[in-house]
Amino acid sequence: MLKKRMISRGGALELLERIAGAPAAPSRTLYIPPFLAADELAVMLGEIQAAPETSGELGEIATASPTGAVIFRSDAIKYLIVPPFPVAEKVLAAGIDTAPLRAQLAKDYCIGVVLVRLGAYAIGICQGDKIIGSKVGTGLVHGRNRKGGSSSHRFERHRDKQIEQFLIRVCGHAREQLEPYLKALDYMVYGGAKKTILMAQKYCPLLMKLDKPVLPPLLDIPDPRQAVLESAVARVWSSAVWEW
Repeated sequence: MLKKRMISRGGALELLERIAGAPAAPSRTLYIPPFLAADELAVMLGEIQAAPETSGELGEIATASPTGAVIFRSDAIKYLIVPPFPVAEKVLAAGIDTAPLRAQLAKDYCIGVVLVRLGAYAIGICQGDKIIGSKVGTGLVHGRNRKGGSSSHRFERHRDKQIEQFLIRVCGHAREQLEPYLKALDYMVYGGAKKTILMAQKYCPLLMKLDKPVLPPLLDIPDPRQAVLESAVARVWSSAVWEW
């Protein structure tokens, strides 16, 4: 049975050190890029000589991951790691090779973070896992009116105007935070309510035209605040680890 846990950037680097120092028994390393063809993935998984049910679970995890997966397999260690950033190329190697994943986690990527729910937003720039600039705020957006009639229509029009003003303000702050780092940006990540994120992008030409890789969204965060932004950055850098 596979056991899953989430680990921080530092925890992942420490784990890789332990893996690299494991006994040099017959072993395999697999770097699986995202969206690898099913037949190629099956060939790679065949190299780790896992039980059929375990191999099936590993395949499902790798297939579902938008960043791919890395597998280290020997008599002493059996790990699948879903990294925070995409695996660049397919590798099937004898021995344990942690270097590509270690280099990825050690690099201080510049990442833009935009978190937005109706009435609250947090925008940040992080260098590595440290926030180097941010803007957090709120805006008045009334909840939906459940009553009918003409007064309800007037309320909805007023609410729509509040949403528009709020998103225009979010766009302005996104531009202020992101523009100085446009050339340096390696990735973008969005969080909050999916519909609100899409509306914010619609109101913000900068976000619509931004030609940067986008990391998996954080759709389950609460109303953005500074602490939520800090937690989101930590999550962006976290790895999922399965052991069997």
